[in-house]
Amino acid sequence: MKRDEIKNLIYKRYIEPTKLKNNVYAGIEIELPIINLNKKAVDFNLIHELTVRFKNYFNFKIKSKDENGKICALENLKTNDIYTYDCSYNTLEIAFGKEKNLYTVKKRFEEYYTFIQDILNKENHTLTGFGVNPYRKYNKHLPIPNGRYRMLYHHLCTYDKYKNEKKLHEMPEFGMFISAAQIQLDVKIDDLIPTINVFSKLEPLKAILFSNSVLNGENLELACCRDMLWENSMQGYNEKNFGMYDPIPQSIEELIEYMLKTSIYCTEHEGKYINFHPTVIPEFFEKDKINGEYFEDGKYHEITFNPKKEDLNYLRSFKFEDLTFRGTIEFRSVCCQPVNETMTVHAFYFGLINQIDQLNQILDEDTTLFNKPYSLSELRKIFVKAYLPEFIEEKQLKKLLINILDLASEGLKERGNTEEKLLKPLYNRAKSLENPAQKLIKHLDSGGKIEELIYEYGKL
Repeated sequence: MKRDEIKNLIYKRYIEPTKLKNNVYAGIEIELPIINLNKKAVDFNLIHELTVRFKNYFNFKIKSKDENGKICALENLKTNDIYTYDCSYNTLEIAFGKEKNLYTVKKRFEEYYTFIQDILNKENHTLTGFGVNPYRKYNKHLPIPNGRYRMLYHHLCTYDKYKNEKKLHEMPEFGMFISAAQIQLDVKIDDLIPTINVFSKLEPLKAILFSNSVLNGENLELACCRDMLWENSMQGYNEKNFGMYDPIPQSIEELIEYMLKTSIYCTEHEGKYINFHPTVIPEFFEKDKINGEYFEDGKYHEITFNPKKEDLNYLRSFKFEDLTFRGTIEFRSVCCQPVNETMTVHAFYFGLINQIDQLNQILDEDTTLFNKPYSLSELRKIFVKAYLPEFIEEKQLKKLLINILDLASEGLKERGNTEEKLLKPLYNRAKSLENPAQKLIKHLDSGGKIEELIYEYGKL
């Protein structure tokens, strides 16, 4: 397949849908770690029972089952909410149908959460609000037994083959103990590049406000270890597939060229999920044959297949501002938050999405963080750490954060739903320059028990 044909495929799949957008809706996804307070592995039998009871109580329908016949995803046909598990049965995910009003989502989330907690608490289990499961060392790190998640875990486990090429950590199971708060927002084609640009500039500041991923017991210098876990794994084997745009595309043509540099590592042929060596898109489509592996009858088998244009549907990039085939940008760099502050993430984005020009002006004029001898990627790496660097003037940083929160608040006030109240915890974080991860690290350093924050971060 020629390069221009591939570019046209990318345009049709990712750019074309943005031409159809008129209003901004949000698709909110909340992932939450499940904990067995007995300091044992999560009881999967309890989780399967919970799923059935949730289905019956809220009138959800079965969306999919795993290969053992256990329900792994439910859907409400009225709201389009999806109840599922992310990578393993150690992490619950609730993905809400697209909405305009954040309080509509908040109300449903609280109803679901209260019901789930009531069932889990009776068996000394709980949900909580951490970006890394604080009891991960007790859990069974087994992928959900289905094609997609088994393939993903198998792919991550191939890191051992590439140690000499790239610095890779030895935690291929990381997807089974990390949790995020993500949002997809509709974007119009004229706003696509400006939105990617300005929200990319925000990434260092988001690390300051939202970091909540501490690898308890190791890497305590990191307040947001999720970046490291993704980047130094097979998901980051090709750096273009993960994290920041570097450089940030300045036009749709540049965005397509950037996407051409990303890699494909999986597909599905004849009902078989296949993974293979990450291959840059043009090189993938130039090949007559691709060698890969698939799972069947309890073991992995080698397979050779012919690339086809539909394989592009299996491109898996994990950019912090990720353009999807739905005509949305998925914002995916934020950790799961303490439960009673989880809507801060979505209010932050919703408040700023229609304030692109004003936000750009604030960031372009700033000298506290920006206009210094650091790239955006370098700044993000600096600010996912637990402690602020010496070159930062704290007073000016607080002012910058509050100016951005004020702009988000104005954007929410214009919507007329009083959603600006959801930003209050972020003002507190900006004034104290303390995110949930830093609070946890200080708590542990002072001799506090993690169980105290498991309870606190899990309260509605």
